Amino acid sequence: MFDSIHEECGVFGIYADKKCDAAAMTYMGLYALQHRGQESCGIVVNDDGLFSSHKALGLVNQVFDKDTLAALGNGNIAIGHVRYSTTGNNSAVNSQPLVIRHGKGPLAIAHNGNLVNARELRMGYESRGMIFHTTNDTEVISYAITEERLTAGSIEQAVERMMYKVKGAYSLVIMSPKKLIAARDPEGFRPLSLGRLGGAWVVASETCAFDSIGAEFVRDIRPGEILIIDENGPRSIETHCGKKGHICVFEYVYFARPDSVIEGSSVHRARLRAGKFLWREHPVDADIVVGVPDSGLDAALGFSQESGIPYGIGFIKNRYIARTFIQPSQAERTNSVKIKLNAIADTVRGKRVVMIDDSMVRGTTSGRVVKLLREAGAKEVHVRFACPQFIAPCFFGTDIDSKENLIACKMTLPQICEHIGADTLGFLSIDSVKKLAGNSDCDFCVGCFNEKYPIEVPKEMPKDKFEYKISDSKK
Repeated sequence: MFDSIHEECGVFGIYADKKCDAAAMTYMGLYALQHRGQESCGIVVNDDGLFSSHKALGLVNQVFDKDTLAALGNGNIAIGHVRYSTTGNNSAVNSQPLVIRHGKGPLAIAHNGNLVNARELRMGYESRGMIFHTTNDTEVISYAITEERLTAGSIEQAVERMMYKVKGAYSLVIMSPKKLIAARDPEGFRPLSLGRLGGAWVVASETCAFDSIGAEFVRDIRPGEILIIDENGPRSIETHCGKKGHICVFEYVYFARPDSVIEGSSVHRARLRAGKFLWREHPVDADIVVGVPDSGLDAALGFSQESGIPYGIGFIKNRYIARTFIQPSQAERTNSVKIKLNAIADTVRGKRVVMIDDSMVRGTTSGRVVKLLREAGAKEVHVRFACPQFIAPCFFGTDIDSKENLIACKMTLPQICEHIGADTLGFLSIDSVKKLAGNSDCDFCVGCFNEKYPIEVPKEMPKDKFEYKISDSKK
C-alpha cells in the first residue's frame, strides 16, 4: 500500500451512434479506473472531427468539474486516461491523452503499458528531425502511427503497420475524426475490454468502468487485435492475433479492482484463491486473520475460509490524506503511514495474528505494519503475501525498474522475517499464482518473479529512459 509497486494507467473510450454527453460518460469511466493512476488524467471529445481536450495533474475529481466538462462540449466519440508514471516523469506535459495534428487529420491516443524498444525508436525518429514534447512511450507510438498514416489507406491500417515496429506492452485507445480504435499488444500484457450501452460502444482497461456507466460487458479484446468502431459498428483486424497471450498476473493480485472481470476470471475470486493457496502452502496456528487494506482483504478472507481461522477487521485506513509515495521526505512518508493506517486493538490484542498483504517490495512498509499490530497488543504476527517474491525488474508497465531496491535480492527469507519483525513469513509460490485466474484461457507473465519473460527484454530500462543529466550521458 505504501511500499507497493504501481501500475501505469487506465484507458477509456466511447463511440455513440449520435451526439451525447461523452465527456461526462468518460469522466465516470475514469473515476472507476482511478486506482490505476493517480498522478494525472485527461479527456478528449470529438465533435464532428473537432477535438476538445482537457488534462492536468491530479485526481479525476480534481482535474474535472462541471465547467471543464461542459467546455469539452458534446460529441459522439471520446477517450480518457488516468496515469501513474512508469516511463517519463510526473509532469503536466506527460499527461494523456495526447492529441496529434498532421496532414491526414487529428489523432488522439491514450496508452497503458510500456515498450521495450521505445528508446531505440525515439532515437531513430529524432535522427530524422522529429521533435518530441514528452518523455513517455505514448508519443513514440503516436509517431509510429502518423508516419505510417502518410502512406496507409486508413488509420486502422496505420495502426496495423505500427504494431510491426513497437515491442512490449500496450493497450491503446485511439480516436480519429470518425473512428474509435482499440488495440492490444500480441502478448496481451495489459487488459482491455469491450462493452455496450444502448447505441454506444465502450472500451476500457477494466470492466468496473462499464458498471459505473451502466454498460454491459461484451468481451475481452484479444491479444494482437485491432478493434475499429465507426458508424457501421465494430470490426476487427486480426493480423497480429494468434498467440495465447501472457497477461500480467499482478492484475489479479493487486492492480485491478476486485469487482472487475479480466480474461473471464473474477478478480475478487482470484484473490480469494490466493488466500486459500497461502493456507495450503503456509499453514499456521493462529487466532485471527486480518488483511492489509485494500488488496490484502480478499486474500485474507480466502485464507480464513480455507483454514477455519476467524476473519477480522484488523486495520482502519484513512482515505483522505495524500498518497504516501509522493511525500518529499522519508520522515514525512513515515508520518503519513502512521496517519493513513491504524490497527484495531480490540481485534488483535492478546491474539496470534495472521497478517495478509498483496506483496512486498522493499520491506519497509511491512515492518511498520507489523509494528502497528504489536503495539496494538498482538501476541504473535505471522505474515503471508499473496504473490511470490519480486526478484527482477518489470519491463511492461510497472515501476520496478531494477533489482537495487528489492528486498528479496538482498536478504534470505529468514533475514526478511527478522527484518520486518514477524514470527513467521510465507510467500505464495509461482505455481500457485499462475492458478489464480481459474477461468482464464491464457498464460501469464511472471517475469518479475522468475526472470523468465514472454519476449526478449533489454538488460536494463530506467524509469526516466528519455531524460538524464549531461554528466550521466558521458558515462
